[in-house]
Amino acid sequence: MARTKKLESFENSLAELEKIVESMEQGDIPLEKALESFEKGIKLARTCQKTLTEAEQKVRILLEQNGKQTLEEFSNDPS
Repeated sequence: MARTKKLESFENSLAELEKIVESMEQGDIPLEKALESFEKGIKLARTCQKTLTEAEQKVRILLEQNGKQTLEEFSNDPS
């Protein structure tokens, strides 16, 4: 269930980021609104990038088990 929520969160964040980009590309929003949108877009992009990095790490763990597809506990703690 946690994976489903994280995937939904990623999908929602990505969709929201796409809407922000489309809106900003049109260029007809006031500067203050554009700055707010840009700030929100940066936060969403970082969230999406973090989720993708974690997924890539999980895939690497699976592939680097001497050809065995065994699951290991994954920690996203950078320390």
